[in-house]
Amino acid sequence: MEQTLKITNVLSDPTRFHIYEFIVQKNTDVTVQDIAEAFEIHPNVARLHLSKLEDVNMLLSHTKKTGRGGRPSRVYNLSHEVVQLHFPFRDYQLLAQIAFEAFADMGEAGKTALYSTGKKFGKEIIERQTSNTSNLNRFKKLELLKNSAQMTGLFPEFHQQTDDTIVFTVNNCPFKEVASRQKQLVCDMHSHFLKGMFEAMFQDIKLKEEHNMMDGCANCLYKAQI
Repeated sequence: MEQTLKITNVLSDPTRFHIYEFIVQKNTDVTVQDIAEAFEIHPNVARLHLSKLEDVNMLLSHTKKTGRGGRPSRVYNLSHEVVQLHFPFRDYQLLAQIAFEAFADMGEAGKTALYSTGKKFGKEIIERQTSNTSNLNRFKKLELLKNSAQMTGLFPEFHQQTDDTIVFTVNNCPFKEVASRQKQLVCDMHSHFLKGMFEAMFQDIKLKEEHNMMDGCANCLYKAQI
């Protein structure tokens, strides 16, 4: 409870909350100068906010050489410690772990049910935003897709687009803690979830995972053929 109170106190500052959210979205090392420029604040103020977040283990820091000579810079990145704030106490992470292990124990039938349900929920995420996508152009569809993925905490970025291919990254995995124990099952379910979102926009698609943050990459990279 004491740690929870410390975290809520630290995040009660709106700027500090948005700095943490910014770092989650970037999912990479940031410096004091990065934060100062992004939020248009003095570097000393940026350093104070970052230190406060590090004090409650929401961030970690280390020194890193810049290649420009001089002293190494201090960089900050996300802590692996899970931040959960529930009043009264709720342990949805444990519930998710129990559920995934139950599906795993069911063998192929469990996997089939899990993937089908993941795809269904991905489609429903889009349908909550609009009841008709047929009258939307490609730009509007991608904008709606990105906003919907943002709402689910994925923080996506679209990088390359052709007439039939969309390349995009997922910078945050909401299922990371469960995936650390059930990687293949969770990641395959997540792919079906994403496919459900895309198919709500573009009908039948082919979705291919290029790399995965659970393998040590900075993010998950996907290629969708529409």
